[in-house]
Amino acid sequence: MVSSDWGEWLPAAIESTTPDGVAIWYLGCNGFVLKGAGGTTIFIDPYLGTGDPPRTVRMIPVPFDPRDVRAADAVLATHDHVDHVHGRSQAPILAETGAEFFAPDASLAVTDAEGWTDEWDVADDQLSSVSIGDEIEVGEFTIHVADANDPDAEEPVSYVIQHEAGTFFHGGDARPGAFESVGGRFDIDLGVLAFGSVGMVPDAIGEEPVRTRWYNDENMIVEAANELQLDALLPSHWDMWKGMTADPTALYDHVRSFPYPKRLDIVEIGDRIDM
Repeated sequence: MVSSDWGEWLPAAIESTTPDGVAIWYLGCNGFVLKGAGGTTIFIDPYLGTGDPPRTVRMIPVPFDPRDVRAADAVLATHDHVDHVHGRSQAPILAETGAEFFAPDASLAVTDAEGWTDEWDVADDQLSSVSIGDEIEVGEFTIHVADANDPDAEEPVSYVIQHEAGTFFHGGDARPGAFESVGGRFDIDLGVLAFGSVGMVPDAIGEEPVRTRWYNDENMIVEAANELQLDALLPSHWDMWKGMTADPTALYDHVRSFPYPKRLDIVEIGDRIDM
C-alpha cells in the first residue's frame, strides 16, 4: 500500500478548505485537486507511486496516502500510463469516498487488468467511460472531454473544467497539434501542460540508456499554450522523473514574446493556487 512522506496534512487541508471560487492543489507529477466553493472535489491524475526503477525513478515526495482522502466526488484520468491510472493511488480514493472514476476505454482497461473491483471496495458503476466530445456534470463543475495529441498514449483525452469562478484546462501529457479547436471554443483562465527535458533513460537494469522524450519542451509548450489561447499556463510533470526533470522558470524567456500565455504560474508539489 502507498506510504506517504508527508502524513495527512495535505488531504486534511483540502477537506477543511472553503474556497471563495475554486482552490487548486498541485500533487506533483501531473496530479491536481480542484475544490469549488460548494465543496465539490475533483482529483485529476493523482499518482502516489514511486515508479519502476531504473526507467522511472520518483524525484519528489509522496504527498499523501490515498486512504486518508475522505471527500472526493470524481477522479479523472487523461490516459492509460501508470502515473495517470494506478490502482494503489486511485482505487482507495474511490473506495473511501464513493467517487466516480472517469476515463477513456483504454484507461478503464487498466483498472480491469489491475482488478480494482476485486482488490478494493470499488463498484462497477463507479467506473465510467468517457470519449472526446462528452460533457459531464459533477456538482458545481461542468467537465468537457476534449482532444489531445499524445503519441505515446492510447486514447488520450484532455479536460476543460468550467466553474462560475473560471475555466481550468488539463492537457495530460499531450503536445501541440490538437488544441486549436479547444482554444477556439473555450476561454481558458488556467491551463496545465506537461513540461520536461529530453533525457537518457534505460529501459531496464543493465541496459544502455536511450534518448527519450515524454513531454513538451520549451518551444512545444509555448506552441500548445497558443493553440489553447491560455490566459495562464501552469507547467507540470517537470519535477517527477529522474532524467526528465526541467527548470520551469526557463519558460519566462520563452513565453514573453508570444500572445499566449498572458501569465506563467509556477508551483511546486503541495502548493495551492486559486481561480
